[in-house]
Amino acid sequence: MIRVVTDSSCDLPAEVSATHRIEIVPLSIRFGDREYADRIDLTPDEFWDKLKTSSDLPETSAPSAGDFRERFASLADEGADGILAICLSSRLSATYQAAVIAAEQTATIPVKVVDSRNVSMAFGFQVLEAARAATRGDNLEQVEAAALAARDRASFVAALDTLEYLQRGGRIGTTQAFLGGLLNIKPLITVENGVVAAVGRARTRTKALATLVERAGQLGSRVEEVAILTGDSPDVEAFREQLSTVIPVHLIANIGPIVGTHSGPGVLGIAYRLSSASR
Repeated sequence: MIRVVTDSSCDLPAEVSATHRIEIVPLSIRFGDREYADRIDLTPDEFWDKLKTSSDLPETSAPSAGDFRERFASLADEGADGILAICLSSRLSATYQAAVIAAEQTATIPVKVVDSRNVSMAFGFQVLEAARAATRGDNLEQVEAAALAARDRASFVAALDTLEYLQRGGRIGTTQAFLGGLLNIKPLITVENGVVAAVGRARTRTKALATLVERAGQLGSRVEEVAILTGDSPDVEAFREQLSTVIPVHLIANIGPIVGTHSGPGVLGIAYRLSSASR
């Protein structure tokens, strides 16, 4: 059987990854001199609590090639016929490159690596589609093809409560961050060509979430799967109720430390995968 490996920034709920036998290699988060393995030493809830109370700004780091190599070797020992690894956008992290190096160093079974070109559940849906293909008994090339097809049809849009954390992490310019804070703008973001991009803005959170619902409604029957993305958002249930009036909600995914370090608390959004007939 082909096994699917990914990294913890995909934000897949633990029960989903367990059901589909998806192997998760964690990234790391550092607060001051203390380092944590994502979702092993630090859960999303613990991360958000620490973010609010710590005087240290968190930093994230990619897994090493050795981390991936050990996971590949373990799966080979368990009898895997091949491995597909799908990673966080290579333009946002060194995770993909670490997996490529590990694949080149693995001689016991074939290993392919896919650059998701995305983050969070927009990349998690790619992982899910690959895992479903593996469960069907598809070969490595077919599992890879399933991931690549999903990559072309998966995306997300999220409303940030603040631009502060994106600016701190160097993901956007300081001028944009300053104006966003000054005018109380709630930015809407996505990932385009593997990097964070703005897709709109609203004056208030209420208007930002209404825009998300409107965008979801425009997707209509083209959508195969939808997940709500939440990062310590107190209004997630109210948003779910609004969203459910226009589109079926399949999952609620808690944004973890890797994405949360750059989004900040209060982020709320939707990730989706379109049907094969949609582009």
